[in-house]
Amino acid sequence: MDDGKIQAEKDLPRERDHDLSSPEFSSVGGDSALPTQQRPADMEKEASMPAATGPPPPPNGGYGWVCTACCGLINAHTWGLNSSYGVFLAYYLANNTFPGATSLEYAFVGSLSISCAMLISPVATYTTRVYGTKTTLFIGVAFETASLIGASFAWAIWQLFLSQGVCFGLGMGFLFVGSVGIVPQWFTTRRSLANGFATSGSGLGGLVYSLATGAMIQRIGLAWAFRILGIVAFAVNSICAILIKDRNKIIGASQLSFEVGLFKRPEYLLFNGYGFFSLLAYVVLIFSLANYANAIGLTASQASIVSAILNLGQALGRPPIGYFSDTFGRINMAALMTFLSGLFALVIWIFAKSYGVLLFYTVIGGMVAGTFWVTVAPVSVEVVGLRNAPSALNLEWLVIALPSTFSEPIALEIVDRTGSYLGTQLFTGFMYIAAAGCLVLMRGWKIGELDELARLKGQSLDELDAVAATADDNDAAAKAVGRKSLLKNCLKWRKV
Repeated sequence: MDDGKIQAEKDLPRERDHDLSSPEFSSVGGDSALPTQQRPADMEKEASMPAATGPPPPPNGGYGWVCTACCGLINAHTWGLNSSYGVFLAYYLANNTFPGATSLEYAFVGSLSISCAMLISPVATYTTRVYGTKTTLFIGVAFETASLIGASFAWAIWQLFLSQGVCFGLGMGFLFVGSVGIVPQWFTTRRSLANGFATSGSGLGGLVYSLATGAMIQRIGLAWAFRILGIVAFAVNSICAILIKDRNKIIGASQLSFEVGLFKRPEYLLFNGYGFFSLLAYVVLIFSLANYANAIGLTASQASIVSAILNLGQALGRPPIGYFSDTFGRINMAALMTFLSGLFALVIWIFAKSYGVLLFYTVIGGMVAGTFWVTVAPVSVEVVGLRNAPSALNLEWLVIALPSTFSEPIALEIVDRTGSYLGTQLFTGFMYIAAAGCLVLMRGWKIGELDELARLKGQSLDELDAVAATADDNDAAAKAVGRKSLLKNCLKWRKV
C-alpha cells in the first residue's frame, strides 16, 4: 500500500458524536484503546471516504442488543449482588457472626461497597480512556472475585471491611464505569428502552441472589456461599467483558475533565441534592428490609424473600420509568417517582407489620425506589447540557459517595437508640421527599430557561428542541433567567 493512502487514512477527521451525550449517555465511559493495525482492505476503504463525512449513526439495535444483555448481566452481578447484602446483614446481626462486632460496623460493610464504587470512578474512567473498555472490565472482575473469595476466609470484622466492603466496591466501580456508557452508543430512538432493560439487570440480580444467598447460607454455610457467588460472578462477568463491544473509535468519543465550576450553578446544586437525598433513602431501603423482617418476627427464609421481592419490583419498574420519561418529561418523571418512593415508605412501610403487607410494600416501593439510577443521566443533560454531562456525572458519583457510606449506619443507629424501626422509616420517607423537592425546584428553573430560549430564538415552545438548545454555548442568559424565576415556575405544568 502506498504512503498516500496511509496518510489519507490518518487525516480522516474524528468528530465527536454529540448524539452520544444524549439523555441516556452516562459520563463514565471513555475511549477504548485503539488497535495498532488494520487490514489493508479496511484502510483502502477508509481512505476513499470523503474527508467531510461524519461518524455513522448508531445502528439502533443489531449487536447493540447483545451489549444491552451483557450490561444487564454485569449490573446483575455487581449492583444485584450488592443488593443481597441485606440478607448477609440480617444473618450477621442474628447470629453474631464476628464476635465483638457492633451493628454499626456491620452496616458500614455494605455502605463501603457503594461508596468505594463511586470514589473509584475517576480512576476507572482513566483506565477506560487509556487502556480500553475490556481492560477496565477485567480489572473489575479481578477485584470482585478476590473480594468474595477473600470474604469466605474472614474471621474478624476488619477483614470483612476490606473484602466484602472495600474490595467488592472497587470491583463494582470498575465494572460499572467500564459498561455504563456502552448501551447508548448503539441506539437512537430505542435508547431509553434499552437503557431501562440494562439497568433492570440490577433488580433481577438482586432478586436471584437474595433468594440464592439465603438458601446457600442455610444449607452449605456462609463461607461456601461466598465462594460460589465469587465463582459465578467471575464466570458471568468475564463472558460479558469478552462479548461487549464499544463504538468509541467509530464515534471519536472523548472523556471530559472535571469542571468544578459547575458547583457555582444553583440548578446543578439542586441536581446534587437530588442524588444526595435519594441515596440516603435508597441505601437504607435495600439494606434494611431483610433485618426489619426479622425484627417483626419473620423467619430468615421470609426475610430473604422480602429482600428478593424488593429487587423484583426494581426490575419491573425501571424499564417503564426509562420509557415514559421521554414522553412525560424527564425531570417530571424523576420528581413524581421519587415523591412516590417517599410516600410509600410513610404510608405503607410504617404499617407493614405482617408478611403479606410487607411483601406488598416491597413490590410497590421497589418499582420506584431506584428512580435515581434510571434518571440520573437524562436529568443531568437537562441541567448542564450535552457537552457538560460527562463532567457533571463524574462529579455526581463523588457527591453521592458520602450518603452511600453513612446512610445505613445512620439507620441502624436510629434503631439501636430508639428500639424501633419507626425513626428509620420516617428518615427514609422524608429523604425521598426532600430529593423530590430538589427536582420540583429544578423544574421551575428549567421552565424559565426554556421560556427564555424560545423568546431569544423566536420560536414557540413546541418548535424548540430542548436538548439541542441546552447544547448551545450561548444559552447563559436563558439559564440566568431560569434561576430568577425558579420559585415562580416550579408548580407550572410543563413537559420538562
